[in-house]
Amino acid sequence: MNLRFTRFFPLLQLAVTSLPLRLVMCCLISVTYLTPAWATVVDVQNVRLSSAVDNTRLVFDLNAAAEYETFTLSNPDRVVIDLYRAQLNANLKKVDLGDSYLLEIRHSERDGNHVRIVLDVKQPVTINSFLLKPSAGYGDRLVIDLQGEAIQTTQAAPQPAPVLLRDVVIALDPGHGGRDPGAVGPSGKYEKHVVLTIAEQIAVLINQQPGMRAVLTREKDEFVALRDRMARARAAGADLFVSVHADGFTDPRVNGASVFILSQGGASSEMALWLAERENRADLVGGVTLDDKDDLLASVLLDLSQTATIESSLDVGAVVLERMGQVTRLHKKNVEHAGFVVLKSPDIPSILVETGFISNPDEERKLHEAGYQRRIAESISEGIYAYFVRRPPLHTQLAARKAGELTHTVVSGDTLSQLAQRYDVRLNDLKALNGLSSDVLVIGQVLQIS
Repeated sequence: MNLRFTRFFPLLQLAVTSLPLRLVMCCLISVTYLTPAWATVVDVQNVRLSSAVDNTRLVFDLNAAAEYETFTLSNPDRVVIDLYRAQLNANLKKVDLGDSYLLEIRHSERDGNHVRIVLDVKQPVTINSFLLKPSAGYGDRLVIDLQGEAIQTTQAAPQPAPVLLRDVVIALDPGHGGRDPGAVGPSGKYEKHVVLTIAEQIAVLINQQPGMRAVLTREKDEFVALRDRMARARAAGADLFVSVHADGFTDPRVNGASVFILSQGGASSEMALWLAERENRADLVGGVTLDDKDDLLASVLLDLSQTATIESSLDVGAVVLERMGQVTRLHKKNVEHAGFVVLKSPDIPSILVETGFISNPDEERKLHEAGYQRRIAESISEGIYAYFVRRPPLHTQLAARKAGELTHTVVSGDTLSQLAQRYDVRLNDLKALNGLSSDVLVIGQVLQIS
């Protein structure tokens, strides 16, 4: 049995390192054993689970700070969470375990007000746990992070598991919506409507590109808070965030399209917010968890992530602006910088595209013409695709294709002509590369694409 204990007493906020050991022990004993029976019973109101490649996170929503203890057991592997003076009102059976480390979540009640929750895990894990105070609309929370450990094996030279190639994900954010109409043109047309149409067309074009996938932060006329738009992009695993707008100005003569990225001032204010908010620090930023880092290291890691993100944003923004300049007049010839909230994600390159000035009568008319909308959408999608073809993220189909290593495993319903169209290769070249004399495919057959 492997025991590792972590005990927290959120009501005891003493600088114990400065007290004599005997006094410290007396304090701990008094808190642990002499707490009165009438002490507040904590309700476990809800349980949320999220999972990454090498991390599973459980969040217990509580109505007050809890006293708890965690440890691990082996043969079989389990994680035990003891909640003292607590009661479970959440339905553990409704938690979707998905691709997490968990096989099952069980619980039992002990001594009337002691809840034990047992996590049956697929492999040995390490535990990182902490309490979060109420913030951002959430109450008290207990966060349990499970990190997978390397499994010892006696097999000689095991073969590495094949890397699953993913799509490049583009989050398209139609600005405004719902009770927020955005800018209003001279004839009364709303920005929120035109940018939704253009974003939908960009999504269609992105989805036609092999190895790319688009998601929308809103698909109808609804209000979405600015930071919720960023959160939706992060939840989708976006490689790029593109906010689509139609500018407005007091002078109706001003016109032209623009591309913005985050300013350094906006980056600095966002970094301060991330470092101040513990829940933000618990998220993954640039693939690194900040909650277990001291303030200095967290600041350095976040600064590196933001710097790289802004550089990537500038690069993709320049390509998109150049393509837009081929179909419409530009307001400025270079990518501009601003502190827009939706551009402040520290780990997702983000650009804001102004498709024109809806406050300009001529551009208001064009922004509602199907032909102009299509040309703008094509120029933006072409710029995005051109950027990612040159700089594809790791473990994506575009990266494999660039390296000449792209393959496809045949599944039910696949045809050669469909695959040739999907991967943008000629049918005869696909047959020649794989030595095929007919169009017949076998399920499970691996085809070389490039």
